[in-house]
Amino acid sequence: MDSGNLAWLITASALVLFMTPGVAFFYGGLVKAKSVVSMMMMSFGAMALVGVLWILYGFNMSGVESTWAFAGNPFSDFGLASASSDDLVGALFGATFGIITVALISGAIADRAKFGAWMLFAGIFATVVYFPVSAWVWGGGWVYNLGTSFGFSTEVIDYAGGTAVHINAGAAALALALVLGKRIGFQKGINKPHSVPLVVLGASILWFGWFGFNAGAEGFGALGTEDTVVGLIVINTLGATAAAIIGWLIVEKLKDGKATSVGAASGAVSGLVAITPACANLTPGWALVLGVVTGAVCALAIELKWKLGYDDSLDVVGVHLVGGLVGTIYLGFFATETGLFLGGGFEQLILQVVAALGVLIYSFVIAFILGFAIDKTIGFRIKNEDELAGVDTTVHGEEGYAMA
Repeated sequence: MDSGNLAWLITASALVLFMTPGVAFFYGGLVKAKSVVSMMMMSFGAMALVGVLWILYGFNMSGVESTWAFAGNPFSDFGLASASSDDLVGALFGATFGIITVALISGAIADRAKFGAWMLFAGIFATVVYFPVSAWVWGGGWVYNLGTSFGFSTEVIDYAGGTAVHINAGAAALALALVLGKRIGFQKGINKPHSVPLVVLGASILWFGWFGFNAGAEGFGALGTEDTVVGLIVINTLGATAAAIIGWLIVEKLKDGKATSVGAASGAVSGLVAITPACANLTPGWALVLGVVTGAVCALAIELKWKLGYDDSLDVVGVHLVGGLVGTIYLGFFATETGLFLGGGFEQLILQVVAALGVLIYSFVIAFILGFAIDKTIGFRIKNEDELAGVDTTVHGEEGYAMA
């Protein structure tokens, strides 16, 4: 790897790592003032634990030698003792994806989860779900080779994590929301953000870091060559996100009578989610359409929890699961040259749907079993009286805004 590619990959890794504090700010602003420390600690806990596990064995698990292998051998280079310098930089980049995937899940169980139980879930989920799924999608596994397995002329497109990150996290979030149950007083209007500026700050950090998230993979060798698609990636990351804000705000204005800054921030995140798998395989115009559609669809999807009765506290399902599905399946219709409406047949659409559903079902089932087991043993949810008193003081002994 030349010095330019190496420098960019390190920079991109730092950008993606910074996204997890962005999630902490975004989620932290959305919850009650007496839950902000707990919410941010769940993101920082994921940074710590998943980072360690990735170095010990997760990176080894993220690549497979045969299409239908579950994961790589976790002990093949335990602790990365024999990895080359280039491999270590690649491991750094991969670690940041695993970290943010796990951190995203935490938004579904805001205000009511034990920190220790969350950390136990995070470590096991990373090991048995994220590390293998990353191998399936990017490391030579069944998703990566699905087109070949079907005898198709194309393969699944997931450039930066529509399946491995967002559908994966969103499905797990739904599972945990069902396991932990509803917050006390669950009803429409319960979810008033305690700090709108924190929400907007978090979304802004996410948008900033997402350029490393989407364009970072170009540091593995394509930068500076005629094969690079980095220009397309970065303009689509801008365009789809901007258009999603517009789509969300239009729906919000029509539905609620006001366009809000929290809606703008949520719309931006939904657009970022949707463009993640598609950033290198859409023309800029189709990326704008994807953004508008995703913003509008996700603005409507967050209402499902009130109709269906599951308490996804911070709309991880409505934004990440739905946004990830829209972005992944949209490629089946509009991917350049292979999409159904742009010169291809049904092959791309079939591949996108199968990959999305495969990851969704696996993540949901394992997360539900894992969450249920933790809840029935050490307990996953804090006591009702502790929830009313405030999870920050009862779990962490801290207050987000202690007044002298």
